[in-house]
Amino acid sequence: MKITKSRLIIFIALLLFVSNQSFAQKKKLTYKQVYQYAEPRLTQQLPKIQGWLDNEYYLELKPDPAKSGSKPALIKVKASDGAAEVFLDYEKLGVDLLEGFSLDKAIPTNDFKGFLFNQKNDLYHFSVDENTFKRLTNDDAEEKNPRFSPDGKKIAYTKKNNLYVYDIDADEEKQLTNDGGDLVYNGRASWIYYEEILGRASQYAAFWWSPNSEMISFLRFDDNPVPEFPIYRADDQHGELEKQRYPKAGDPNPFVKLGIVNLADGKIVWADFDGKADQYIAWSFWTNDNKLTVQWMNRAQDNIIIYFVDTETGMKTGLHNEKQSAWVEWYEDLYFFKNNNGFLLRTGVDGWYHLYYYDMKGNLKKKLTDGKMTVLDIVLVDEENNKIYFHGWKDNSTEKHLFVVGFDDGGVKQLTSSAGTHTCAISPSGKYFYDRFSSITQPAKLDLYESDGKFIRTIADTKTNIMDEYDLAKVELFTIPSGDGYNLPAVWYLPPDFEPTKKYPVVFSEYGGPGSLSVRNSFPYWLGGFYLAQNGIIYFSVDHRGAGHFGKKGVDLMHRNLGKWEMNDYIAAVKWLKQKSFVDSTKIGIEGGSYGGYITALALTYGADYFTHGIADFSVTDWKLYDSHYTERYMDLPSENPEGYKNSSVLTYANKYNGKLFIRHGTMDDNVHMQNTIQLITEFIRNDKDFEMMIYPNSRHGYGMPNGMHAVREGVQFWIKNFLGKELN
Repeated sequence: MKITKSRLIIFIALLLFVSNQSFAQKKKLTYKQVYQYAEPRLTQQLPKIQGWLDNEYYLELKPDPAKSGSKPALIKVKASDGAAEVFLDYEKLGVDLLEGFSLDKAIPTNDFKGFLFNQKNDLYHFSVDENTFKRLTNDDAEEKNPRFSPDGKKIAYTKKNNLYVYDIDADEEKQLTNDGGDLVYNGRASWIYYEEILGRASQYAAFWWSPNSEMISFLRFDDNPVPEFPIYRADDQHGELEKQRYPKAGDPNPFVKLGIVNLADGKIVWADFDGKADQYIAWSFWTNDNKLTVQWMNRAQDNIIIYFVDTETGMKTGLHNEKQSAWVEWYEDLYFFKNNNGFLLRTGVDGWYHLYYYDMKGNLKKKLTDGKMTVLDIVLVDEENNKIYFHGWKDNSTEKHLFVVGFDDGGVKQLTSSAGTHTCAISPSGKYFYDRFSSITQPAKLDLYESDGKFIRTIADTKTNIMDEYDLAKVELFTIPSGDGYNLPAVWYLPPDFEPTKKYPVVFSEYGGPGSLSVRNSFPYWLGGFYLAQNGIIYFSVDHRGAGHFGKKGVDLMHRNLGKWEMNDYIAAVKWLKQKSFVDSTKIGIEGGSYGGYITALALTYGADYFTHGIADFSVTDWKLYDSHYTERYMDLPSENPEGYKNSSVLTYANKYNGKLFIRHGTMDDNVHMQNTIQLITEFIRNDKDFEMMIYPNSRHGYGMPNGMHAVREGVQFWIKNFLGKELN
């Protein structure tokens, strides 16, 4: 066949194209991209949605699209068609603010008519209607946790461990309690309540406004009975000793009382609990008609009671009483209906977390969900349409979906359909919801739906255009048999150039605490697993039977036996991995922090026949050294369960350690004290064991900056060096 000139040109062009394609390799992640947030970024941030304004509009914080280079404004976006307009122009409103003050960083009232600043050690207020900015307080003491009253006319806060209120219209500050001091706190939580009961999101606040803005309930703590623990800051010539009131397992807890103050006369009424009893009191909820409830729990944490408390006399009346053989949990999302027709509870009393509907006398009206499913939280109660929206899972415990159930007719319906993890916010009357969704293969995106689950549009996607240019790990979800009837959820990140004929080391990434899932069908917050996989290390995670996949009854198996089932199931996973021809059984690593540090240290001691390397960060090493409320919930008192405490302690198995453990801790950790690490390395030294250690000066629980960046680099280097025999580039 005669080859013409034109055909020859086409042939050469095709040959060059194919040749170029064969040499065009996908990009690899750099260390700086993954761990130091360097450009180019594979993901971007989602919009700053501030919630629903009403049933038709949601609010977004972003620059005014009509003004080039403008500062953030509050934009209202119409759900149905995406039309946007300025709701509040922060830049225009804030022209008369003092330098350093910005409305987008202030605390707004519910109607955005007032803004509160807690800056320069004082409180400041801006009124939108009056266009006035004024200083409220002017003293050396720090105002903590300022919170608007529901009507926006007053502000409650704590100062020098006393409770205060500021009347904005009257321009007057009132001190509501007077006995606060170094060891007595009014409206401010004792450490154990902040960390384990009210939660870190409380920022130590322990007071609650009544709906009519006329009363405040608060907790008063007395830390005098609580033992002191020394924490040392090694700065300057002589350093500084910090004394922390910290009840370890079996120690005395703080005394606690519930007070109610009526702002009209400043009178304080105390609920009729024994202020010196060994008990827990927390989670004060007001009903819509200004009745007060509070929750009481015994020291053993197997009995919880909801009480009504008379705000005029302090007399309490039982509303609901629950007992469990293992432990009970606080009702953090207790909901009272506006029409006083009852209340909702979410509890795992029957072995799975379900919703229960009670009347106001505490009689069960209806169990709203049932079966082998888990209700994670209540998202919205639409009383007008008799619907309750909640997050949970059914059939697949690695996912999270939005569900709806009618509290009259019942019947649970799943509203989100894509396999993965959904976190939703619903408009006030349940007309729309926006959904933050991700899966193991889909980075987070924000979608908008009608309340029946009909898709409207994608608001934003974190995935950037360049992600497809990178050769990323293959991520897979699956289950591993425990050997005694449990299918344990697992996920791994396989190298992008994975070859089953090669041998690969494995790194377990675990937390492992009771009811704390590590394996989810969601995209990771960072790309560390992808980076290790790219370098030839299988990044792996598996959940044990007590992690929450098998309901409350699965978690209850851990009662009095922390460490037992975790190690049983993690070892089962190691045995399963070793059956794979591509797994290097001489390099099985594990890493984790806090409870995950405990798991790692236990794996390298108790599980030394299976795990070879580990990085243990700020680890609990003996449960007698950790705080009372968390530890005793699972382990009971040390005097009641001495064998359980012994069997759960890493120190018990220190003589078995024969791998390579990298131990790290912050010197000022006020949660898991460095005492835990010191006692473990003491046992290692006694047994003539080799280990690596890094101490981070002045770091608390988690290392902060710059210590945190150093810890990340040292951790990655540990795996690269020990598993691949090379240095981190």
